[in-house]
Amino acid sequence: MRLLTHNMLSSNIKGVTNGFPLRIEAEKVVEKQVDLNIDFLKNMFPKIEWKALVSASRTMGYAELPEEVEPSKLDSEEFLRKFHHALLELHLEEGALVCPETGRRFPVSKGIPNMLLHEDEV
Repeated sequence: MRLLTHNMLSSNIKGVTNGFPLRIEAEKVVEKQVDLNIDFLKNMFPKIEWKALVSASRTMGYAELPEEVEPSKLDSEEFLRKFHHALLELHLEEGALVCPETGRRFPVSKGIPNMLLHEDEV
């Protein structure tokens, strides 16, 4: 699971008001090379919750993203490469996503998060 996906997921358990961002418990992280697409990154930047991306990337062992960022950074190729690496090349292969409010663990197996809810959670 890429951090792009993680940045879009939240816990939809009944009664949860703060289901984002899901905390990552990483057991296995892999890096998969992806071609750099600057236009894609520039278009995605406004849609990304930056603090959640920084926190998730650090949990997965990548600490190259700045804590805060201005849109003017999109003119820097060095920044775009770091953003690209965190967003698209880091993959959570095995582990779990944890609801910040309830502590419910959603397993991630072979890079696929299982976000299915139990009957009492819908």
